[in-house]
Amino acid sequence: MNSHALNVIEFPRTLALISERATSPLGGERVRELCPATDRDVIEREHTRVAAVRSLVAAEEPWHLHGVPDARSALLRLRVEGASLAPPDLLVLGALLRSSRITRDSLRGERASPIVAAVLAAQIEPLVANKNIEDTIERAIDEDGQVRDDASSTLKKIRRELKGSQGELVKLLERAMAKLEPHQRVADMSVTVRNGRFVIPVRREAQGVVGGIVHDASATGGTLFVEPPAAVEAGNRIRELQIEEVEEIDRILSELTEKLRPHREALGASLEALITLDSLVARARYAIEFRCAPAELSDPTEGFAVVEGRHPLLVAQGIDVVPFDLEMLPNERTLLISGPNTGGKTVLLKALGLFSALVQSGIPAPVDVGSRIAIFDNIYADVGDEQSILASLSTFSAHLKNLAEVLSSATEHSLVLIDELGSGTDPIEGAALGGAILEALTARRTLSIATTHLGALKELATEVEGVVNASLQFDPVALAPTYRLTKGVPGRSYGISIARRLNLPSEILARAEERIPAGERKVTALLGELEAREKTLALTERETSEIAEDAKERTRRVAERERNVREREREVEQASRREARQYLLEARGEVERTIRELKSASELGEEAAREARKRVETLANEQGRELDRLGRETESEPERHDPAEVSIGDFVEVETLGGRIGRVVEIRDDDAVVAVGVMKLALPRSSLRPAQRETAAPEVAVAVRGDLPEVDAASEIDLRGLRVGEIEAIVMHAVDAAIRADLKSIRIIHGKGTGALRERVAEMLRKESRVTNFRIGAWNEGAAGVTVVELK
Repeated sequence: MNSHALNVIEFPRTLALISERATSPLGGERVRELCPATDRDVIEREHTRVAAVRSLVAAEEPWHLHGVPDARSALLRLRVEGASLAPPDLLVLGALLRSSRITRDSLRGERASPIVAAVLAAQIEPLVANKNIEDTIERAIDEDGQVRDDASSTLKKIRRELKGSQGELVKLLERAMAKLEPHQRVADMSVTVRNGRFVIPVRREAQGVVGGIVHDASATGGTLFVEPPAAVEAGNRIRELQIEEVEEIDRILSELTEKLRPHREALGASLEALITLDSLVARARYAIEFRCAPAELSDPTEGFAVVEGRHPLLVAQGIDVVPFDLEMLPNERTLLISGPNTGGKTVLLKALGLFSALVQSGIPAPVDVGSRIAIFDNIYADVGDEQSILASLSTFSAHLKNLAEVLSSATEHSLVLIDELGSGTDPIEGAALGGAILEALTARRTLSIATTHLGALKELATEVEGVVNASLQFDPVALAPTYRLTKGVPGRSYGISIARRLNLPSEILARAEERIPAGERKVTALLGELEAREKTLALTERETSEIAEDAKERTRRVAERERNVREREREVEQASRREARQYLLEARGEVERTIRELKSASELGEEAAREARKRVETLANEQGRELDRLGRETESEPERHDPAEVSIGDFVEVETLGGRIGRVVEIRDDDAVVAVGVMKLALPRSSLRPAQRETAAPEVAVAVRGDLPEVDAASEIDLRGLRVGEIEAIVMHAVDAAIRADLKSIRIIHGKGTGALRERVAEMLRKESRVTNFRIGAWNEGAAGVTVVELK
């Protein structure tokens, strides 16, 4: 990939930004080493790994990488046969073993799903776990990188004796100092060490009195550091013990090194896996922080689409970034962006190149869902002032040098970014040269994005197929950029408007406007009108969107209310049917008791029969009296309506059902068929009273069996041609009618088709307590196109 272009689009700076999210310097270094790939499989695999780590990092209990110790130098020394590692090297390798083991266990445990574990298998498998060596190192080396006393029994014994000997020698020397005369002593004298020997400081003139060996002198020569004769033997013993200590430490370090040496390659692989995981963690944290959505990969010949794109370096600065949307269709190969200075053209140019570079490096781009990022074989960029004194290049020459490289190397799978095309020379020649370059790149089908202020280049979109204009909007009132991208419309430079805002003399501005060609003035006026219309259209679209969202919410609430009403209907129906069933069971119990009594008293004969008849007559008379009472209550109603006052579609109050509200669906002479909930009842029109529609919902009435009129029940219903949402009322009405008519079974014809009707029918029948069984029809009954329902 072109390194010059990557520097121009600030790819290294963005990598440095992402590397700050790593948990270790090695992980950050790995991020900064990333570079764009061109193999689609490699790119997709890398993004899959980033997504897997992102799911771990963003979990309710976030996963953390235990650590990545820098063990590179220790592993290099481990390659040298016979060489022993120093305690700090052993300490860092112990940390590597511990981090490797903990990381492997965490990614193989319950925290990581099998899918995540499978995606990260290449990083999990190399992680070595050797608790034995890890514990051995921990027992031998302390946190400061020193060999512990408990590393071996011999070392512990040597150090204990050494400490005791040193203590005894210090006491001996302190007694020697106490015997000195005041004129032989030095100020603040104490036992000290010189050249590895314990000594006492004395004045030079006292050396003959003290005797012994002089090991050092002060800078002035007035103080000598003397080892008294009595301390020589003890000092020699301490020196012997120190040598033994060093030898034992060397033996321990050698033993630990030899234990690690066979695992050198595994340790190196573990370190590499941990560094890779840390790189993935950095990219995952960046993706979460910058709200990067997964983007689809596309071929450059198919164009690309950016939804809510944001430059990561601007987001990192805490700037309120205005996101942009841009789609390039397959037949659109060149995008020419125009507009005023400081409008954001160069930032947009760099962002488009940066998004592809990031994605091709396995880093999510800061875009939203629906984006398609193209995979380029190379990126070329000519942005900014690249004047070079050393190379004897002017600004214009430097641009031409870059463009020459583009024209010689760019393919239909490349991305070309050109800033301020045609600038740095005569506008007419610059526009002609820029137009020829864009025309050549467009003919080559190279995806090119360029910015310009030259009006002649804006006309290229009408002359060359595949060239599209775009502009970054500018507020003509505030004379400030809005940074909003508009595709299909070239932008104005607003040079005179800005000059007017800066209070240039009005006569100069007027003369400047006169010098603008008439055609150019018309184009500028037309662009201004288009911008105003675009703003009006955007406002209208926003209002329409808000209205649509409000309507959608209202529809949702209505649907929710309908679901609640249907649920209450089912609850009321279930309660009514349970009550009716209880009544029937009680009646059946009374009949059974009467029969048992008759059988047990059969010897009474005619007298028992008379008693049974009497009981039945008594019950009948009681029911009759209740009916008379209900009749009197009905006659006492203050108002009756003429049958002619009720028509189809009216909402009426059904007095015989306690004032329930229903809707008239059919008129039969003096009767009216009223739909109450899921039931249809044939009632005298004189028993109905008009009601308001608002009071009809959510009242639902389900009459018990004895209250319903006789109806014609069909033993077969046909649902073919209906939709799933239209069959519930039909099926339940058919079941109700069959129950009232005491049918034992019915056939429901739903056809074979996709099976949706059959599944919905089965779902309803499974919830229906009055259905004892249902099955698919036999071969002579309609097979899978028919469901046979058996009723209680």
